[in-house]
Amino acid sequence: MPIYEYRCLACKRRTSVFVRSISSSVRPKCEHCGSARLSRVMSKFAVHGGRISLDDPSSMDGLDESDPKSVARWARRMGDEAGEDLGPEFDDMVNRIERGEDPESVMAGADGDDDFGGDDF
Repeated sequence: MPIYEYRCLACKRRTSVFVRSISSSVRPKCEHCGSARLSRVMSKFAVHGGRISLDDPSSMDGLDESDPKSVARWARRMGDEAGEDLGPEFDDMVNRIERGEDPESVMAGADGDDDFGGDDF
């Protein structure tokens, strides 16, 4: 049961949306102003038994949130430091983004639809 996080394009505040099932259709709205104009952002996450701490500012060294290649490199580094095998799908997505493919296209499902019904926010 994932929690997705968004940045509201109207009021610029962060909103979290709890989803009961990955297959659920989601039509998120800003919990602050009610706008449906949202942009998905990377959520904070926890790793059990890992060696990383996202509370440590140095874990973000070299991360440029506006550069998908930088975010992909950071995600790979965090996965490596956690000592977890995140699977071939993760490796494939990160490789494609590092090569310069559009992250939205990479993260879309095999049928070209993302997990939000393909709507733009």
